[in-house]
Amino acid sequence: MNYLSNQNWTFPTSIIYGPKRIKELSKICIQKGIKKPLIVTDNGSKELHFIKDIKENLRNDNLNPKIFSNISPNPKDEEIMLGKSEFLSGNHDGIIAIGGGSGMDGGKAISLIANNNYDIWDFEWEKTPVSINEKNNFPPLICIPTTAGTGAETESSAMVTDTKLLVKWCIAHPQQKPFEVILDPELTLGLPKNLTAWTGIDALVHAIEAYVINDFHPLCDGAALEALRLIYPNLPIVYENGNDLSCRGKMLVGSCLAGVSFLKGLGFVHAISHMVGAEFDTQHGLTNAIVLPSVLRFNKEAMGLKISIMSEAMGLKKTDFDYFYSSICDLLDQLEIPKNLSEIGIEDNSINRLAEKALTDSAFATNPKTASLEEMREIIKISLHSGR
Repeated sequence: MNYLSNQNWTFPTSIIYGPKRIKELSKICIQKGIKKPLIVTDNGSKELHFIKDIKENLRNDNLNPKIFSNISPNPKDEEIMLGKSEFLSGNHDGIIAIGGGSGMDGGKAISLIANNNYDIWDFEWEKTPVSINEKNNFPPLICIPTTAGTGAETESSAMVTDTKLLVKWCIAHPQQKPFEVILDPELTLGLPKNLTAWTGIDALVHAIEAYVINDFHPLCDGAALEALRLIYPNLPIVYENGNDLSCRGKMLVGSCLAGVSFLKGLGFVHAISHMVGAEFDTQHGLTNAIVLPSVLRFNKEAMGLKISIMSEAMGLKKTDFDYFYSSICDLLDQLEIPKNLSEIGIEDNSINRLAEKALTDSAFATNPKTASLEEMREIIKISLHSGR
């Protein structure tokens, strides 16, 4: 398989893949009738050279873009409202969401509320979708990931922090989808080693959690297993050699597939990580990586034969749980992931709060094994102290 060739896919939305495909952005905007796009990215990416290049290239093609970068690593509701104000005051007619998970979540969230008067939480995942018509239709949305991690570029769903409750909620609407996704592996070449590791593990967790859910969804399962096949062997390679463009491409495709797979749902790793991030503003992929081992041990019996199938997809020599688990832990060690949550500043007195909040997360309901509040406290306590 040549991961340096250009490919066009139509599932689950229009996706163009390949090095230098970012240069087609102006043509995509023009074809859609976008003249004044709002480029949304996170505040850590706004100075990256390709963000500036994108803005300059769009201007050279007689478009009038503006950058909104007031998005935190864990996007906040108040930041999304500021983005809506920026969109309206600038008379923008489309949104380009570019960056890691936070940048894309910010752009997607802004697109959901930009042209209507609904409250942001009216779009919460578990609520009945609000009415959208020609008068309040969503602006056209383009998603461009710059990390091989979140995989959330093919859907409108976004994780946003409720600054009053210090809880993360998933917001989305079935009528809003990116009309174009650009997967350009060259955009990931400059990613630092730590972010390469953290975002890569995020993608791995997406595939694992989605696959082990007790639901019949062969499309998502197939995507999850192919994601595991691509991510597990290639993540250590790009961690050590970030300039390996072919492996960067494999990671980007794997991340996208893992993102498709979690349409099936996620599990306790995300239920916990979302709430840790909301309260302590931690990096999402890093938090997932630390929490993963304790959740795997909790889910051991419920994952059953799926352990051997995942092990085969990952190319492991053995297919039992112990070998699968130790292989994951060895990978975390190789990527220099901290052993426990206390190493990234999570406090003992937060265990009860985090456990109570985790039970309200949409990912809690789809974990293959349910948990009581006391069991959730224990999972978090283990992640906080001993970890792996």
